[in-house]
Amino acid sequence: MGEPLLEFNAAAEGTLETSTAFHTGFGGDTSNMAVAARRSGASTGYITRVGDDAFGRALTELWRREGVDTTHVVTEPGGATGIYFITRHGDGKHAFTYRRAGSPACRLTPADVPEQAVAAARLLHISGITQAISTSACDAAFHAMETARAYSTLVSYDPNHRPALWPLARARAVVMRSAELADIVLPNLDEGRLLTGAHEPADVLAEFAARGPAVVVLKMGADGVLLGEGRRTTHVPAHRVVPTDATGAGDTFDGAFAARLLDGDSPLEAARYAVIAAALTTTGHGAVAPIPNADAVRRAGDLRA
Repeated sequence: MGEPLLEFNAAAEGTLETSTAFHTGFGGDTSNMAVAARRSGASTGYITRVGDDAFGRALTELWRREGVDTTHVVTEPGGATGIYFITRHGDGKHAFTYRRAGSPACRLTPADVPEQAVAAARLLHISGITQAISTSACDAAFHAMETARAYSTLVSYDPNHRPALWPLARARAVVMRSAELADIVLPNLDEGRLLTGAHEPADVLAEFAARGPAVVVLKMGADGVLLGEGRRTTHVPAHRVVPTDATGAGDTFDGAFAARLLDGDSPLEAARYAVIAAALTTTGHGAVAPIPNADAVRRAGDLRA
């Protein structure tokens, strides 16, 4: 459940002001996660709002093409679906420019949460971006998590902290409360340091684990992930590739990890699979196009089906 966006990815290095050609694609962290989970074999559906504009239609067609259930996608008459631009610099870093104010996804409310669908699901995925884009969307996210807990549906939560969206004090309060409602928490190291005040990876993981989730996965980019299960902590090295564009790699990890976990893998097995999926995503441009399917991940990692 969350916010989808249409993506405009610069064809060459430069700033937004100097870029003259863009490749269109798809984004939105929770949408990326749903697609990634589907490509790794899970049955997925999406809860969101889009406009009845060309961007909303393109996103809806993406989900249908990928096999993501759109039963609970609300199409808002006259709504302007959110978009974002990606530009790249010579230092390998990316810049993101968003136009989402007043988008249909920002108008998500608790009434948009389909109770029976959440009850029937095996896992609900929520992100901090959904909570940051508006107060009503934050309320919807908490309502969805509380509904999931009432029906014993697993809750997966990625803080995906974006400092430009909300004050740090509010982000900390919302993220830590969400961690208390989650079974699986999936922060990255940079945001984890900012949100917890800890520095060492093990200490950052411990701060989230203290909130009660059964599994915490600390994503550390080229350093792999740190997996926490109760009192046991395991380092899973990254899968080595030559990266081109890291957009959406963390979302791909989330989706691949959830898909494998629900298919019966242990958290460690799921993490080993997901680091490969995330790495492969960085070898192409955009958030969705490079997401690998299960066969590609298994071939790259010499994993058995």
